[in-house]
Amino acid sequence: MSSSSQEFFHYRDGMLFCEGLPLGSLAEKYGTPAYAYSQGTILHNFERLRETLAQLPALICYSVKANSHLRILNLLRQAGAGFDVVSGGELTRALRAGAAPDTVVFSGVGKTQDEIDAGLAAGILMFNVESAGELALIESRACALQKVGRISIRVNPDVEADTHPYISTGQMIHKFGVPKEEASELYRRAARSSHLKIQGVACHIGSQILDVEPFWKALDEILAIAGHLAAEGISLNVLDLGGGFGIPYGGESPLDLERLAQGLNERLRSSSMKLIVEPGRTLVGNAGVLMTRVLYVKRNHRKNFVVVDAGMNDLMRPSLYGSYHEIVPVQKHSKERIQADVVGPICESGDFFAHDRNLPSVDPGDLLAVLTAGAYGFVLSSNYNTRTRPAEILVNGAQAELIRAREKVEELMATEEPGTGQ
Repeated sequence: MSSSSQEFFHYRDGMLFCEGLPLGSLAEKYGTPAYAYSQGTILHNFERLRETLAQLPALICYSVKANSHLRILNLLRQAGAGFDVVSGGELTRALRAGAAPDTVVFSGVGKTQDEIDAGLAAGILMFNVESAGELALIESRACALQKVGRISIRVNPDVEADTHPYISTGQMIHKFGVPKEEASELYRRAARSSHLKIQGVACHIGSQILDVEPFWKALDEILAIAGHLAAEGISLNVLDLGGGFGIPYGGESPLDLERLAQGLNERLRSSSMKLIVEPGRTLVGNAGVLMTRVLYVKRNHRKNFVVVDAGMNDLMRPSLYGSYHEIVPVQKHSKERIQADVVGPICESGDFFAHDRNLPSVDPGDLLAVLTAGAYGFVLSSNYNTRTRPAEILVNGAQAELIRAREKVEELMATEEPGTGQ
């Protein structure tokens, strides 16, 4: 377990605890597979980031896509977070959780007219604009609704980040953002409009980044753009650095937040602009585990397989990205080890949580915990193979609350029409 989560996820007398409760008791009460989240970990992570950025005028906008449960959004809102949303549905969630509209940033490369109308009606802090066409649509809808659309241009800084190619977003080969050389003209167009208000400049270079240098380079790029615009008489209030702060999944060195902040402070010392950051997994990633029960242990002359009741529909990251998640027994009872693939029941060879993993020997009925599953876990889940999505449990000290009940198959079919068969 990562050092920052050990206080909240820990072994006691051989049993894995989430805060003050043994995970085994949660599994017995709520069944498996199920997600369990530590409220203390989420608040600890947020407060640490806020303290790290305390020398700057900064707004931490939680990236809703990482884990969008209303209880978690409300928890972070009460702690002082704003929100970064990428869809109309996420905007509705943030507002339902009590977010002040002027703390909400709307990102995303494909905003629809309905989504833009919703953002304008709510009076959000800004749209991070990703194209000339989007800027024109925001202007026309603001005019039609007699609103003023507050905007930033998301610039593609062409900064390379060492991460999985599917979650790298800051280079010219990616669909996101506006090329640097085109951004100035979009700002000039916005400045001429009575229905647009320029807020700032934005970028986002990717996710799960563990090195501070790419963030510094990206900030240097948008600071340079802000300087060029100021020389033209276009002033900015906000620098949006995006998110992507990485966390350790399997023994990696964590992103050095203190060193990151030191570089940000040095670059922004003479600036009056507010810094926005949009963390997701760094706030909730290590706050969650996926509990799953062993169904079978299969062996052939080449491999061992531990078959569990959770599948790729419950946690997509290993299948989608080849991502590593540490897998540990909920109750330690064996000193023997086994080399095995940990796989689910889905009818796909890509349904796995680990390949050739060295694990404690397990038996059917044993409980395992897939760690660091609080981000991009449930939000990526599906009903593939007509499987119901898992329950979600929030733990606060010695109290546990079922915050999402396990789905029922009847609910999945409720909106389907079987037809008459004639």
